[in-house]
Amino acid sequence: MTRRLLPAAALVAAASLTLAGCAGTAAPGASGSSEGGDTLSIVASTNVYGSLAAEVGGDAVEVTAIITSLAQDPHSYEASARDQLTVSEADLIIENGGGYDAFIEGLIDASGTKAPVLTAVEYAHDYPGADGHGHDDHAGEEHADETPAAADATHAGEEHADEHAEEDGHDHAGHDHIEGFNEHVWYDPHTIAHLVEDIAHELGELDAERAETFETNAAALIERIEGLETSLEAISAEHAGQKIFVTEPVPVYLAAAAGLEDATPAAFSEAVEEGQDVPPATLLEAQQTLRSGDVRLVIVNAQTGGAETTEMTRLADELGIPVLEFSELMPDDVDYVAWMQQNIDEMSGALAG
Repeated sequence: MTRRLLPAAALVAAASLTLAGCAGTAAPGASGSSEGGDTLSIVASTNVYGSLAAEVGGDAVEVTAIITSLAQDPHSYEASARDQLTVSEADLIIENGGGYDAFIEGLIDASGTKAPVLTAVEYAHDYPGADGHGHDDHAGEEHADETPAAADATHAGEEHADEHAEEDGHDHAGHDHIEGFNEHVWYDPHTIAHLVEDIAHELGELDAERAETFETNAAALIERIEGLETSLEAISAEHAGQKIFVTEPVPVYLAAAAGLEDATPAAFSEAVEEGQDVPPATLLEAQQTLRSGDVRLVIVNAQTGGAETTEMTRLADELGIPVLEFSELMPDDVDYVAWMQQNIDEMSGALAG
């Protein structure tokens, strides 16, 4: 997949690194030492997942995020020998999957790691073949009334641990790009809540003495994530059914949770995401969509751009339609919840204006 990244200079204000890069510096919340045992090494494909892992693991973990810069594109990232070494030493690996960060597959295979791998897309409700993964229950809720089968589905991490402990290696089904599936699942707070649950579960499997601490940290984080869902419900109560236009499908999960309707021609956002030229007929359809008067908000990817994105931004400005920029990676000095809350607040403010 080839995409047109914006020049690094245009991203400097937001591109300072929050989490460790390949040098292995500890992430916020990971001091590099802990009471009661050695620290656990977590490798995350991006700083988004690194932030979640650091918050769940606290000072019992050291987190390394491979992609930390807004100037880097996980779709096309070329892994290094240093990345391979980092993965080989991991106790737990967290990836997005769905073809977004496919470089992880090569690193897992080349390193020979047997560490458990959590794949975020597998927790999405619309992931093909999803078996539930506890989508009706967050961590910390009572499961006493569940059937054994439901309980098994709730703790997907147990399945992950079994799968990835096999001598034959890892299952890479979550790595392949799936036609029609939006892999940007970190913009879906509900999906992330279930991933956080299994991060705690996996860490507890690796360090039973601190399992209760991991569960407590996860419960606190999930409570904050549920606050995001409350904010989204407030937008939905006020603006449900209103239409937005997105140049790429990055924020679609968040917008859908806010009750908003994506009016973007699918061929437009797909072409932009793939780094391909938008067909003239599709560009015309997109322009007509904005001119219809039905679109309340335009959201663009702050990390990538092209002639078509520039044109839609220009037209939105001309028509008086608010334009927001959402990034794929987490900016500096915020954690996951603060970042998502900022995005939600910007959507709310633009719709109310």
